[in-house]
Amino acid sequence: MKLTAIILTKNEEKNIERCLKSVDFCDEVIVVDDFSEDKTVELVNKVFKVHKVDKDYKVFQRKLNNDFAMQRNFAMEKASGEWVLFIDADEEVTQELKNEISRVILNSFLRAQDYSLIQDLNQIPNQVRNDIGAYYLKRRDFWWGRELNYGETSKVRQVGLIRLIRKNSGKWEGKVHEEFRIKNSELKIKLLNNFINHYPHQNVKEFLEEINFYSTLRAREMRGQGKNSNIFEIIFYPLLKFLLTYIVKLGFLDGSAGFAYAFFMSFHSFLVRAKLYRHKT
Repeated sequence: MKLTAIILTKNEEKNIERCLKSVDFCDEVIVVDDFSEDKTVELVNKVFKVHKVDKDYKVFQRKLNNDFAMQRNFAMEKASGEWVLFIDADEEVTQELKNEISRVILNSFLRAQDYSLIQDLNQIPNQVRNDIGAYYLKRRDFWWGRELNYGETSKVRQVGLIRLIRKNSGKWEGKVHEEFRIKNSELKIKLLNNFINHYPHQNVKEFLEEINFYSTLRAREMRGQGKNSNIFEIIFYPLLKFLLTYIVKLGFLDGSAGFAYAFFMSFHSFLVRAKLYRHKT
């Protein structure tokens, strides 16, 4: 059973080699690049050609147009694998997760083969007939030279993100902070045990650039949904988010990195609501 890895890129020359090498267990790799201005595409070709990585790979250049869901759905249409692994350029798949993904896909294939000759669906056990449509993959974040265990990142560390998907089981929705929606309620979503490693915006400059970019997209999305902001929200929502992240979710246990991360994510909330309010006025 074939597995396709999908990576969306935009000026990721610092991260792309590590990411590509971590999906060496996949049968196919698809990179959808938002017309990077650095050496991202050049490095993709280098990894696969110069290092002679024996994989089917494709590179598409396509404008993001401020819509991550559409970009992901475009990439999924190009995938030839029965299963699709979505991995961001600043992430890597750990060896333990590689082994686990390979095992669950093999098991899925064997179950399908065991029951492929049965004509009466009622004779197929529920655990096979109500097959798995996707998996949550847990992610751990590394920032400022340390692993973050609490605060803003604790949810994806424990609950995970839908990243391993059976092709045609659903689609991505939402222009920013996009989510995968299963189209058949009978399909199950399960959680794998091992981790993706995430290395986001490793310095303040990169973090601020990311926050500015994503806050603009989020404000536009909220505006399109008919939402507004006010002075009360601009002042108090970021403050409450900081207290939730740093105090309630124990972000302070991550030391100075935990404080900075909580502060920057609260600043993101401030920018979203300030930009939304500025458009209204």
